[in-house]
Amino acid sequence: MIEPMQLEQMYKIVMSLREIEMTTIKEIADKAGVSITTVSRVLNYDESLNAKDETKKRIFEIADELEYKMKEKKKHRKKLRIGVIYSYSLEEELDDTFYLSVRIAIEKQLTEEGYKKYQIEDKEDVQSLSHLDGIICLGTFSESMVKRIDAFQKPVVFVDAAPDDEKYDTVVIDMKKSVINVMDYLMDKGHRKIALIGGHEMDGDGKEIVDERTQIYNSYMAEKGLLQSDYVKIGAYSPKYGYCLMKELLDLEEKPTAVFVANDSLAVGCYKAINEMGLSIPADISIVGFNDISVAKYLVPPLTTVHVYMEFMGERAVSVLAERIHSGRVISIRTTIPSKIIERESVISLW
Repeated sequence: MIEPMQLEQMYKIVMSLREIEMTTIKEIADKAGVSITTVSRVLNYDESLNAKDETKKRIFEIADELEYKMKEKKKHRKKLRIGVIYSYSLEEELDDTFYLSVRIAIEKQLTEEGYKKYQIEDKEDVQSLSHLDGIICLGTFSESMVKRIDAFQKPVVFVDAAPDDEKYDTVVIDMKKSVINVMDYLMDKGHRKIALIGGHEMDGDGKEIVDERTQIYNSYMAEKGLLQSDYVKIGAYSPKYGYCLMKELLDLEEKPTAVFVANDSLAVGCYKAINEMGLSIPADISIVGFNDISVAKYLVPPLTTVHVYMEFMGERAVSVLAERIHSGRVISIRTTIPSKIIERESVISLW
């Protein structure tokens, strides 16, 4: 039984944390030139908010900047001209701010190094890009797009993508280890009825891109003899689909006790569905997200999630490309970035 003194101490800690969060939200509001309420609603993906996409983008970027630690500038022999290709639009970045965060990190590092950034458009030809020293590609790329990039005949690094041709440098997440860590974590908490809300998308060639997280989850649960097909729900990577797919799980006769969600944006929608059903997180159902985007800590309760080192991914992409340009290296480098679980308040132990 918790003593009154302990309750008072716990209350003070919670209020202190809330005060820190509000201070951060106020800083974001001040820098963005909007109200604290607007910041809070944007960070919580409030679909009823009537705000321009540019305003939302600015809020997400400032929130990310406040988390970003400025690095000491490095000196290089040459100020490089770097082309960037982003496969996701502004609207898609707002739905899943993982790519927004990595893009910000790339662009910050380019600025700090004094490199010239050049946004490559869809209709660019080889001649128009002859002045570039190298190219950074962030996102998802079809086979035809990779061939087009290859035709530019420049050093290239792919971020969060790994084309079949191993001649390219790549910076990727250690997805297998990351997912297994989540599953082991939930199993150690006593959960056996673990569902997955995942995502899928089509590349520019109309080919379906299968999320590694889904494949690894299926293999893990099958090996444990716990895989249930009705516990696997797949949609797009946005809060809207998290909301709809969580409702499908909650309508099952035998509900899961925990859900692993492929990204934090989906988790935002899951929270809304659970609250609307009159259920509580984590008392009725536990949630684990993925990416640890800036909004994760502001959810109620704060989201337990997999922290992906998005800033480091961006920094590493720039440094690997610069090294290849300067050295003339022929052998490709694959950088696999680890992750870690950030335990907050959205998971309960069943033991």
